[in-house]
Amino acid sequence: FICLSFSLSTCSAHSYCILYAANTIHTVGVSGEHTAAGGGGNASYKRINPVSEGSCTVVWAVDHYDVFLCPHTEKGDFLALDLGGTNFRVLLVKVSDNGRQKVEMENQIYAIPEHLMRGSGTQLFDHIAECLANFMEKLGIKDRKLPLGFTFSFPCRQTKLDESLLVSWTKGFKCSSVEGHDVVALLRKAIRKRGDFDIDIVAVINDTVGTMMTCGYDDHNCEVGLIVGTGTNACYMEEMRHLETVEGDEGRMCVNMEWGAFGDNGELEDLRTEFEREIDCGSLNPGKQLFEKMISGMYMGELVQLILVKMAKEGYVFQGRVMSALAHPRTLQDLLRVLRELGLDPSPEDCAATQRVCQVVSTCAAHLCAATLASVLRQIRDNKATDRLRTTVGVDGSVYKNHPQFAQRMHRMVHRLVPDCDVRFLYSEDGSGMGAAMVTAVAYRLDMQHADSLTFFC
Repeated sequence: FICLSFSLSTCSAHSYCILYAANTIHTVGVSGEHTAAGGGGNASYKRINPVSEGSCTVVWAVDHYDVFLCPHTEKGDFLALDLGGTNFRVLLVKVSDNGRQKVEMENQIYAIPEHLMRGSGTQLFDHIAECLANFMEKLGIKDRKLPLGFTFSFPCRQTKLDESLLVSWTKGFKCSSVEGHDVVALLRKAIRKRGDFDIDIVAVINDTVGTMMTCGYDDHNCEVGLIVGTGTNACYMEEMRHLETVEGDEGRMCVNMEWGAFGDNGELEDLRTEFEREIDCGSLNPGKQLFEKMISGMYMGELVQLILVKMAKEGYVFQGRVMSALAHPRTLQDLLRVLRELGLDPSPEDCAATQRVCQVVSTCAAHLCAATLASVLRQIRDNKATDRLRTTVGVDGSVYKNHPQFAQRMHRMVHRLVPDCDVRFLYSEDGSGMGAAMVTAVAYRLDMQHADSLTFFC
């Protein structure tokens, strides 16, 4: 029975899979010696290196220029854009300080049609500018030049707080003439072309950084940001002495890991199944973001679909019938509805097999996510030279939020892998967008203070 054999082989491989992934990332990607980008494993160095365009380290470590500050004296109105999937959000965050800081937020979600996800970069950013104008018009703030933070959740080389060059598209996007270009400049160009409003783009960040910033506002022990949604990624606070391209050894800096690209140099070949290989071959970016294709929401449903199709073809479920509705890519939610719409009168065994496949796929994803997170927690613990780490992980993403068992399975496995770490998981509602506004608020205050000091000096 193929379902049973797949389930048992997957479950029995969990311990090996978890230890392999955790140890590989821990010893090669985050701590210890690191494989040089594009070096094929021959060159090595002691510190984390930033990504080179067109290549990556085992775990992509991109240096961020975000100062991790929890704002306490910030006040004012700040805009934020949050782009990281098929929808994007525009937010207005109001920070008031009447003895006790208060944060209020208004936001609206806008869709990105599929033809824009795969069209030209100009069309995409024109659409974003149009939606931003629509949002500001509705709130009656179109005549104000407000500071804005831009959450852009794709692999980038960040050179300044307000400058970020896209390395590669992921999560179904493939817009032309954007890779290698500064996304902030492209947004500014689209806004200038309209000419009906103006804004001050202060900062661009990744959604993981935004999530960590938001959670850090409520819990100052938050040192890790984690996203498990359409895609997956994480960031954490690293000691400056471990960052090769940053001057100085004192203090810490936020590192955007881009761990969705783990495995792109072949580290996960022993773990990837035929189903994950098939998904990769049919994707817009074959050979890229391999870890993301093993655990994120964009691909979990298709993994289940491919397993069920193979089982049906071999006569183990649905009386051996493969209906067209099942043969085409579906989301996990769609698959459950398909079972009722196929007209196959599925047997209790069919239903149990489908449930088991879904359980195995989601459990494996949760455990792989836990393994990579455990290695990051070890790194933080070792940095602090403490026997027991107490820290908080800020989490956001549709899979973590909406899957009924994913969070619990991931939590359990993290505690099992790092029993010497007391980890609190803090869910961040709208964390990535709110975090962009918070970074913008801090940066804007520092800019104003700097300008005032220059005026006083003159």
